[in-house]
Amino acid sequence: MEKADRVIAQVEIAVVGVHVLDTHVIGITSIPEGSQGQLVETIKISPAGTAGGTAVVLSRLGATVHSFGAIGTDAMGDTLLAMLSQEGVDVSGLIRTSASQTSASVIPVRPNGERPAWHCVGANAVFTLDNLDLDELIRSSHLHLGGPEFLGGPAASELLQYAKANGLSTSVDILAAGDPGLLQWIADALPHTDYLLPNDEQVLGFTGAPDLLTGAQYLLGAGPACLAVTQGSKGALIVSNEDRFEVPAFAVDVVDTTGCGDAFSAGFILGRALGRSLSEAARLGCATAAQVAGGIGTDAGTYDLDAVDAFIHRGDTR
Repeated sequence: MEKADRVIAQVEIAVVGVHVLDTHVIGITSIPEGSQGQLVETIKISPAGTAGGTAVVLSRLGATVHSFGAIGTDAMGDTLLAMLSQEGVDVSGLIRTSASQTSASVIPVRPNGERPAWHCVGANAVFTLDNLDLDELIRSSHLHLGGPEFLGGPAASELLQYAKANGLSTSVDILAAGDPGLLQWIADALPHTDYLLPNDEQVLGFTGAPDLLTGAQYLLGAGPACLAVTQGSKGALIVSNEDRFEVPAFAVDVVDTTGCGDAFSAGFILGRALGRSLSEAARLGCATAAQVAGGIGTDAGTYDLDAVDAFIHRGDTR
């Protein structure tokens, strides 16, 4: 094993929260009227979610990943477990529940890569701290919480505080759209968050700010040590007490933007875990997102950390 491989293998990341099975329908230009049908290019399923999708990409990049969350006892749950396991994700922390179906989305993808979605919350809504094996969770060096709104601020705060007290760094990615009420709902978690990973629409929605930087600075004041804000084709904005800068997106022929935010989170988290600077980690996040945008779903493409680093060195940004 090469030295770099050994370093990556030592990075263990616990990913907690939202796990979803996505169904992508490629080539949608309109919804047929009445009961009419329509031929499409491709229908594909993939593991997804602010926890599940991030777990897949982290594993692709070489981290050891442990998933924690809730899925149903249905066939969709069987499929999601199998797909995560095939990607090398440890799924022993995922509980099965008969109280609700596995969380799922149907995503019609337009020719330009845009994708509205139909979503069923499902089992993610019944996941609580009581479902977590905290001793197993703190074997990792980093905790990524995807979807703190499902736990609620006090419970998410308790989880993040426990992780930090045991030496883990923390990151948080929010699934829901930006809304001031939601920000208040999860506010207790933010002071225990090292990296908050929203998108631009969430930042503006949470804060009502006139521009992204003002909104990011407002959120920084709520407690996280750093914000890494994704901006779609514009790349990412990084804001901390010491740094304020943008990193451009990489040029890619977009097929499906589903999971790009989760891919950015994975690249950014791993970059920081490997000791890279904020700028280097953000570039790794943007380059990883580009791998996903060029295919269908979070599990699109075939790549590893070396391939993404080579992509970065080619430097084809927008």
